[in-house]
Amino acid sequence: MTRITLLTITLTLSLSASAAKKEKLPTRAEVLSAMELANEHFTQKYPDAGAPTYVGRMRPSNLWTRGVYFEGLVALTDIEHATNAPKYAPNHKYLTDWATFHKWMPRNGVKTRDADDYCCCQSYLAMYLDRQDVDITPTRQCMDNLLATPASLHDWTWIDAIQMGLPVLTKLSLVVQKQGDTDFSRYAEHGWKMYQWTRDSLAGGLFNRKEGLWWRDKDFTPPYSEPNGRNCYWSRGNGWVYAALVRAMQDIIDMPAYDSHLDQYRADYMLMTEALKQCQRKDWFWNVSLHDESNYGGKELTGTALFTYGMAWGIRQGWLEAKTYTPIVAATWKAMVANCLHTDGFLGFVQGTGKQPSDSQPVGYDHEPDFDDFGLGCFLLAGSEVYQLCK
Repeated sequence: MTRITLLTITLTLSLSASAAKKEKLPTRAEVLSAMELANEHFTQKYPDAGAPTYVGRMRPSNLWTRGVYFEGLVALTDIEHATNAPKYAPNHKYLTDWATFHKWMPRNGVKTRDADDYCCCQSYLAMYLDRQDVDITPTRQCMDNLLATPASLHDWTWIDAIQMGLPVLTKLSLVVQKQGDTDFSRYAEHGWKMYQWTRDSLAGGLFNRKEGLWWRDKDFTPPYSEPNGRNCYWSRGNGWVYAALVRAMQDIIDMPAYDSHLDQYRADYMLMTEALKQCQRKDWFWNVSLHDESNYGGKELTGTALFTYGMAWGIRQGWLEAKTYTPIVAATWKAMVANCLHTDGFLGFVQGTGKQPSDSQPVGYDHEPDFDDFGLGCFLLAGSEVYQLCK
């Protein structure tokens, strides 16, 4: 590399760092307004919360894509409830209508072992903790079946499953502890063992501690590489893990007399945070390919939103230096709102379903992804944590 190229890169990074330091958080009203605008676009498009979704074929609305959306809606309604926001009542009804329509069931019933199927249980459990007029029996039956099957420890063969599944297990431990179950930790412990196998054993371990990032599944470990020769780290896949760590750690923090594996989860979270900080673009987004901007480079919302969600949470915990990370979170949130959120609430630059940078391309401002729900969920999760940071 020539000296002039090195100087150019150094100057660009310095200018980006300088710009970030000047960024201030928006107001809470601004954050809530953006969240509600995006959510209203979705609920008006799909007024029947329980109706199946059609993308190529009919699918029930408790599939994983809707599950992620409702995680975000739970976070939004928590804010609205706390502030007596006018839109709380219709949004809470939408959430309740969805869950009751499905009779609080995982997709494909209580015998499923597919994390995509029981992702929706995160929202059921969160609703139970909030109000308790919720039937968590199907969720518990599903997780009991999981625990009774030793082979389930090897179920999470793709890193997306960590987000779909781990927070269900940790949150169920939190719920049954509150119910007085003295063996409450069994679910969280099983979740840890599943996570640990994916991290350390599958294909030699999908988490590359040296680079602080995750290969999506066994098909992307070396010798597979990106066009520029570097390891392939898919943005949203890493975002799923990052969000899962946050959600699982929050459950553990909320569980009295239980902090098993918190330090181990935290160590992984901190490694990821540093790695993500190093590969953020100067426009505050992340590439779909974290280490190769030439491979479908451009803005992308979902990974960016999940990283923002995780960093904002870490600042609130006091784990990330506020002086360094708050301007990054502020700049990234503002970039998402300015570049992705249309005036009618539609979200652009959302990569559709897939498992690698080339999937669901092109990604653009006016391009609608195949499923238009999980990207909104990621955006709402990010907004919920940015909101908490704002004064």
